Amino acid sequence: MKLSEAEWQIMKALWRCQPATVRDLIGHLPPGVDWAYTTVKTMLTRLETKRAVSERKSKNVSVYEALVSPQTAQGSAWSNFLNQAFDGAMEPLLHFLVRERKLTKKQRRQLAQLLEEEERREEEGR
Repeated sequence: MKLSEAEWQIMKALWRCQPATVRDLIGHLPPGVDWAYTTVKTMLTRLETKRAVSERKSKNVSVYEALVSPQTAQGSAWSNFLNQAFDGAMEPLLHFLVRERKLTKKQRRQLAQLLEEEERREEEGR
């Protein structure tokens, strides 16, 4: 599932306050995001088509809930990004992060620590 930047805004608001009506979501959008009711409703309809949200009626008002977790959406975004920017290959991404983006010493230490922790977990799982 591929979400637009605007759809990400809606999903983040929905994850914070679900179940929610359109008016609830408008109140949970970030400062500076000043979308009309109809704009939010249109985006929710698109998200429903993508099977990211569900809609149910409660006293003639639409109530929305997320059908995907933040982790699932992030995983999908990650896969899309990796495939689009690096042809799905991890090595060029790592090279880019370390050499081109010039990770700080602290960031490199954190990365090394995460990799060591994951290696330990894998060894314990055997």
